[in-house]
Amino acid sequence: MTAPTTRSLEHRMGDWARARLPYAVAELVMFVLKQGWACLFGGLLLAAIITTKLVWQPDWPVQRYDALFLFAIATQVIFLWTKLETWEEARVILLFHLTGTAMEWFKVDAGSWAYPEAGVFKLMGVPLFSGFMYAAVGSYMARVIRVFDMHFAPYPRFALTLALAGAIYVNFFAHHFLPDIRLGLFVATVALYGRTRIWFCVHDRHWWMPLPLAAFLSALALWLAENVGTATGTWIYSGQVGGQLVSFAKIGSWYLLLYVAFVTVTLVSRSALSAQPLDLAGVAAKLAKS
Repeated sequence: MTAPTTRSLEHRMGDWARARLPYAVAELVMFVLKQGWACLFGGLLLAAIITTKLVWQPDWPVQRYDALFLFAIATQVIFLWTKLETWEEARVILLFHLTGTAMEWFKVDAGSWAYPEAGVFKLMGVPLFSGFMYAAVGSYMARVIRVFDMHFAPYPRFALTLALAGAIYVNFFAHHFLPDIRLGLFVATVALYGRTRIWFCVHDRHWWMPLPLAAFLSALALWLAENVGTATGTWIYSGQVGGQLVSFAKIGSWYLLLYVAFVTVTLVSRSALSAQPLDLAGVAAKLAKS
């Protein structure tokens, strides 16, 4: 649950917005602000990518990729020091970081995309800051669950979610050698999670959204962020020319990968999962005590 001091601040902000704005507008404003707070790590990393592209000079003693790597490490340290992330969450985010880096090595070697700039902290053609882009996704998921006091119900059997996440991750590699089963995986995500609602609290009222819809909207946001990455030349997809948008097919790739990230984060967020439909009265009681 959210810490009492943070929750008190959020309620004061909500009361302030509600006193000046219509209810629906106030809820939307608070929703956007809390989403921004949840994706702070990713937002800072994206800002660093844009800023370094604008100001970096080729004759500077530190390469741009190396500066991004050092910035990402410093940001992660600050998050832990200020308790914006717990050590338990950080360990799971590290796991997604490592699985993401492994995918980067494979995909770059396969020619799916490339990192054109030089760097000292670059291994097998992949700058080490790239793993933090996956960590940013994991960080967002861990933080958004806490910030919005999220509950997922009715949630499917955990073993099935692990199996689906594993199949999705393996397919990202296997489709280079075997038939691509992503269409079946899309169907599987809806079949498994179609009944699951994400319940979240913006201020003092519960709202819900189907989990697959939330995954699609998050994938769309990540696709927009990827366009920033390619527009700044930080990475380039195979066959992509300057000024061209990232393929819309990448939305589907992110949609699937988000399930891998989500299941990884649920390793430490099991209390937010419920096999039964949500008991709003019970959740409200828990929130009142927090």
